[in-house]
Amino acid sequence: MMKKIVIFMVAAMLSVAATAQPKAIGGRLGFGAQLSYLHTVGKNFIETDLGYNYAMGHNISARYMFVIKQPKWTEQGNWEFYAGPGLFIGTDWPFYSGHGISVADFPRTPFMFGITGQIGLAYTFNFPLQLSVDLRPTLNLGVNESKVAPTLRGLFGFIPTIGVRYCFNKKN
Repeated sequence: MMKKIVIFMVAAMLSVAATAQPKAIGGRLGFGAQLSYLHTVGKNFIETDLGYNYAMGHNISARYMFVIKQPKWTEQGNWEFYAGPGLFIGTDWPFYSGHGISVADFPRTPFMFGITGQIGLAYTFNFPLQLSVDLRPTLNLGVNESKVAPTLRGLFGFIPTIGVRYCFNKKN
C-alpha cells in the first residue's frame, strides 16, 4: 500500500511538471536549504523543491500555488500574494543531536510523507530576479517498523523562509 502511495505522488508531481511552462529556478533558505523550481500554469504556478529543512527532513515536495492577488505597490516589478496545498516525501534524518533536545522529543522515522500548505509574498524585479518570503506548515506522517504515525516536525514550517530565484520569460 505504501509503495502505491509513493508511486502515485511521484507520478502526479512529474505529470503536472511536464505540462507546465518554466517560471523561475533558484533556492529557498530558512531552517534548511532547498533547490526550488516554479512552473507557470495559467495565472497560477506549481512550486517543486528538493533539499533539506527541519520540518520535512531530506525531501522532494510539490505545491499548486494560487496567485491570490497582484497588488500594484510599485511602478516597476510585480508583487504576488500566493497560497496553495501540496504533497511531499522524504527521510526524517534527525537534527536534534547536539542541540540539547532529547531523541524522545521527536520520534525518528526513516521515511516520511504528508501534506503541506504554503502562503507567501513574492516580488519579481524588471530584470530576471524574484525574491519571496513564505510560511510552509506541514502534516507529517512517519513510517517506522511498519507503523505510520504523525510527527511533530511540521511545526517548524511556521518559520519564514526566503527564496531567491532566476526568472524565465520575464513579462513587464
